[in-house]
Formats: sequence, structure tokens, C-alpha cells
Amino acid sequence: MSPWSFDSFESAGQAILKFLHQRVGFDLWMITRTEGDDWIVLQTEDHGYGVKPGQVFRWADSFCSHMVKGNAPCIAPRSNDIELYATAPIARQVNIQAYIGQPLLKSNGELFGTLCAINPQPHDDKLLQEKDLIEFMAALLTHILHIELKQTEQTRQIERLQAKAMTDELTQLYNRGGWEHFIALEEERSQRYGYLSAVYVIDLDGLKEVNDTLGHAAGDELIQRAAHALRCMARQTDIVARLGGDEFSILSIEIDHAGAETLLGRIQQALQQVQVDASVGFALRHPSFGLQQAISQADQQMYFHKRSKKASHAELELDRQLEAKHQH
Repeated sequence: MSPWSFDSFESAGQAILKFLHQRVGFDLWMITRTEGDDWIVLQTEDHGYGVKPGQVFRWADSFCSHMVKGNAPCIAPRSNDIELYATAPIARQVNIQAYIGQPLLKSNGELFGTLCAINPQPHDDKLLQEKDLIEFMAALLTHILHIELKQTEQTRQIERLQAKAMTDELTQLYNRGGWEHFIALEEERSQRYGYLSAVYVIDLDGLKEVNDTLGHAAGDELIQRAAHALRCMARQTDIVARLGGDEFSILSIEIDHAGAETLLGRIQQALQQVQVDASVGFALRHPSFGLQQAISQADQQMYFHKRSKKASHAELELDRQLEAKHQH
């Protein structure tokens, strides 16, 4: 098979990193993703620095953050000669004497990440002759990325249609099997592309009391009301599931912290508008831990929210009783 045969952004990235290391040298070549102030390592060709895929650094500390703004060069044979590179926080943490970087852009022109390299020894100025080649490799990677992200979007739509069998009969949301199916798919994509995602766990308050006092038909109606509110509020790409009983979950794909906070408010507002009391917890997927850890964190936050509400209700009831006693 040709060394240039690849079937994905990941395999293309590995081939390009290996080729550039053989052609140009440098102890570390990386493909990275930026999300907020996270600088996420997606792929490496490492020969001495010990950097691994999945590691996260601060974007603001990096050479690349200056390069993409146009404030410092894409190729620096002696990076200490460039003031912004010499004073960058990462230069105090890691021995960097030479640097190469190229931005990787999304199809809408926003920054996806970078193709970059660092070396512990300086280079001579012949390195500058590789500029066109490195720009071409970055353009090739970007083109493959655009095709694959578009295919991923289309694949998601097909997956949603095929997963109709994984739905909860009462609410027509995804059931636990559907939820676990999509969690596995999106975790793999998050590892490949460095996506940020948010997980929400929603637990209805008082469903048992409704079932006990008004009957199970009333309880089912409450569940359906909550499900309809969550489905109407969610974005088209979100996964909304009923995991069983009074528990719902939402996976929101490709969302940053500010967007996740906004969505939390929308969830709470949507439930309030249909007179459904619920406890809600959420967490962002961190590149170092993954979606399962985010689910656990969201679950813990939901239980904390529920306990806080119960404590508040107990305090209000105690105040009411004390006030009534005082009046007598």
C-alpha cells in the first residue's frame, strides 16, 4: 500500500507528521485543537518530548497563539530571537529552540487548531526553504478535515434515523440503550477531533407523590410533558434520552462552557414553563477524562441540587411551623 493511502483525517495526520519529521527533522510534530483556552493535542510524532495525544495545555501560553494572530512568524529557526516566543510561558516549561506552525481552519474560517513542531536545538536559516511545503501540508490536512467533518455531520443524521428502534415507548425519546450507543460514538469523535461536549442529567421532583396521589396516568402525563419540553428546547444535534423512571439525560455536542451554561438556563426555563419541577446537573467533557466522567460529575451535581432544594423546603417548613407556634 502506498505510504500516502489514508482513509481518515487521523491516518492522513499521522502520515503527514511522519513525513515532515523525516524531511525536516524536529523532535516533536503535533496536530492540535483549540477550544477556548484549552490547547488539545490530537496527534503526535514525538522523538524526545514525551507529549501524548489527549494532553491539554493552555492555548495562551503557546507559540501557536501568537503565530495564528500574525504577531510572530510561522517558522522560527532560532525561536529565542523572537521576543514573543522567547517570553511565552511554555518556553519556561519546555526547552524550545526552534519552531514551526501553521493554522488549521474550519470551513467557516474559524480556527480549528494547528499543525506545529518544536525542537530543543536551533536550526539554520535553510529551514525557511521548507515554508511552501509545510503550508501545502497544512492545506492538505485542512481539506481532508473539511470533508470528514461534513461526512460526520451527515453520518450523525443517518445514525439518528437508524436509532428509531432505540426509543422509549412513552416519550419517543432515546432510551438507555440509545443513550449508551450515542455516548460511545461521540466519545470516539471527541477523542479524534477534540470536541467539547456537555452532559445534563435531569431528575423529575415528586413523580412518586404524583403516582401515589393522582395515579400512574397522571405520572405518565408529567413524564410526557417534561419530555416534550426538553425535546423542543434542545438543538437539532443534541441527544435527548429518558434513562428510565423520572431520569432524563441530554448530550450536547460541540459546545463551549458559555454555551453549556446558556443551555442549562434554557432547560430549567423550559421545564418551569410546563410546571415541571426537576433537579438538574451538568458537566463538560474534559479531554483528559471523557464523557463517562462527565456523566458522573453531572449526576453528582444533580443530586447536590436535589438535596439543596430539600434542605430549603425543610427550612421553609420549619419557619412556617415556628411562625404558627409564635402566633398561638
